[in-house]
Amino acid sequence: MGSSEPAAPRIGVMPIDQSAALTRRITGLSVAMSAVLTLAKLAAWLGGGSVALLASLADSGLDVVASVATFVAVRVAVSPPDADHRFGHGKAEAFASLLQAGLVFASGALIGREALVHLIWPQPVRAEGWGLAVMVLSLAMTGALITLQGRVLARTSSVAISGDRQHYAADLASNAAALVGLAATGLLRDPRWDAVAGLFVALWLIRGAIQVLRDAADHLMDHELGEAERRAITDAVLADHRIRNVHELRTRASGPRIHIQMHVDLDPDQTLDQAHQIIEKAERRVMSAFPAADLLIHPDPEGRAEPHGLFGEETT
Repeated sequence: MGSSEPAAPRIGVMPIDQSAALTRRITGLSVAMSAVLTLAKLAAWLGGGSVALLASLADSGLDVVASVATFVAVRVAVSPPDADHRFGHGKAEAFASLLQAGLVFASGALIGREALVHLIWPQPVRAEGWGLAVMVLSLAMTGALITLQGRVLARTSSVAISGDRQHYAADLASNAAALVGLAATGLLRDPRWDAVAGLFVALWLIRGAIQVLRDAADHLMDHELGEAERRAITDAVLADHRIRNVHELRTRASGPRIHIQMHVDLDPDQTLDQAHQIIEKAERRVMSAFPAADLLIHPDPEGRAEPHGLFGEETT
């Protein structure tokens, strides 16, 4: 699956309205697909009793909850700032990812317990044919959704979509494992293969939950943007030779928006009006590359400013 991961998006390069339209469409599709697969797996499990299929059914049921949470979160995240949320509502996406991580982890733990029980005390599996058909359908639909989500992520920076995609990537592996387990059970007439597949699914889900949790935590803890984004910001500012230096650069992502602040060194003999015009032009250059940015640039007289900020005179 590593080769299928999209290149890391340049955060904040797409206008909010375009990013919102893409995330709304893909989250609506995610909800619809998870609901269809849950109903199909429920019918197949009721007819067969496969542990691997039960594992996949439980995961699909949680997919519905997680996808609905993501569906709501991406709509809240793009709502404009208000009097109580001056920096916007972008972190709603990270909270949706946290919910996804918790649900996936709980699902993996419960499925692992069930798989161990059936591994120790094997139970017969019936109607393998229906289970196989449902798993093939699930593989095809999940693979198509992951491909579409990858295209959206290549153009947006939605942490909620990223978490949803990682969740469905884990689903793809779990569905493949369930398919192998059902096939092996049918061919070898040994139900323990079904339990082994269920155990693999459980471990894979827990692994995916940890990754989603890490990504959401980075977002909530105001992790800096990547080196490529920070370099693009400083290059845009320093394109004007009258700006001598950039320091105290701080960045963070909040849903589809990014927040940038920095200090720049200017000629101390310039007038306030001249300095203002230089800063405005620098802001326009940054905003042209990062239209989803909330930007604050503070001018300093070169060589005369006192050390300030949490990091002193850090230079970028």
